[in-house]
This record gives sequence, C-alpha cells and structure tokens, in this order.
Amino acid sequence: MNIFGIGLPEMALIMVVALLIFGPKKLPEIGRSLGKTIRSFQDASKEFEAEFKREAQKIEESVKMKAELEASQEEKAEFANKSRDSFATEATSTNSTEKT
Repeated sequence: MNIFGIGLPEMALIMVVALLIFGPKKLPEIGRSLGKTIRSFQDASKEFEAEFKREAQKIEESVKMKAELEASQEEKAEFANKSRDSFATEATSTNSTEKT
C-alpha cells in the first residue's frame, strides 16, 4: 500500500503520533474532516476535468465548422469562376457569330 509516496510503516507511525498528539476523542473528528477535504479536492478536480473537456470539445467543433465554411466558400468561388468563364465564352462566341 503506497499513498502519496508513504508506505504502510510510515502511515502507522503517523497515526500513532497523531493519536498521541490529539488523543482518541479528537482523532475521529480530524480524520473525518481530512476525508471531507480530500473528497472536496477530488470533486473539484473532476469538475475541472469535465469543464476542460467541454471547452476542448467546443473548440474542436468551432474548428470543424470553420473548415466546413471555408470549404463551402471555396466551392462557391469555384462555381462563380466557372459561371463567369462560361458566360465569357458564350459572349465571345455570340460576338464572333454576329460579326460574320
């Protein structure tokens, strides 16, 4: 058993010293408050991780949407160029037909 780099013998020594310093009546209360503190840190850590994942997903979605918009704009530009070229070709052929 290794918690925070502390092995079982070190943990037992810490418990004995805490028992001597705080006494048997105060020790359960201290343990309870320490447990609540650790639990609140775990909850905060999980909430931070969840928020981080949500923000990363939002960024990923916005990047994907931007890429799709850019691709759509490129398609529109290509279509406009083809239409303009087609119109220019028709106008040129119409002008040459009218001259003859």
